[in-house]
Amino acid sequence: MATQAQNEVEVVLHRSENSPGTPGDGDVRWLDEPEQRAWRAWLRGYRLLMISLEDGLVGSGVRMGEYEVLSMLAEVPGGRMRMSALADKVVQSRSRLTHTAKRLEGLGLVQRDRVVRDGRGVEVSVTPAGYDLLERTAPIHLETVRDCFVDQMSRAELLHMGEIMRRVIMATRERPEQGADAF
Repeated sequence: MATQAQNEVEVVLHRSENSPGTPGDGDVRWLDEPEQRAWRAWLRGYRLLMISLEDGLVGSGVRMGEYEVLSMLAEVPGGRMRMSALADKVVQSRSRLTHTAKRLEGLGLVQRDRVVRDGRGVEVSVTPAGYDLLERTAPIHLETVRDCFVDQMSRAELLHMGEIMRRVIMATRERPEQGADAF
C-alpha cells in the first residue's frame, strides 16, 4: 500500500494536460503518461531487483552493499584500494563506507591500513577470508543477477541499458572521477 508521501511524490512528478498547474510552475517539465510509466517501472524494478539481490545473500553474513565493496576490491590488482576512490566506485559517502569497512573488518573480511606513501589516506584490502566468502557467494549472486536482470533482455537491450546508465552516471556525478569507470 502506498503511503500518502509516495502518492504526493507521484502526483508531483506527473500532471496531465487537463490538470491545473500550481503557482509558479511555468517552467516545470512535467512527465507525460509514457514517461511516468517508464519512470515508475524503473523505480519499482530497481527496488525489487535490490530485494532479490539481498535475499540471495541471506546466509552469507553480508548485505548487498558489503558484497559490492568486497567484489570491487577483489577486481583491482592486489585487492587493495584507497577508501576515497572506493567510496566513489560503490557510490557511498566516505562516512558510510567507513562504517561498512569497519563492519567488514570486524568480520575479518577486509583490513584497513594507513597509506604508507603519504600517511594521509586509508587503504582497504580484501583478506583471505574475504576472498573465500566471495568464492562461495559469487555463484549465488550471479545466478540472481542473471535471472532477475541479464536474462530479462536481449544482448542488444542489455548493452543499450549499459550505455543509458553510463549517461545517467555522467549526468549525476559530483566530481569527474566519480564517472571514470562509466566508459
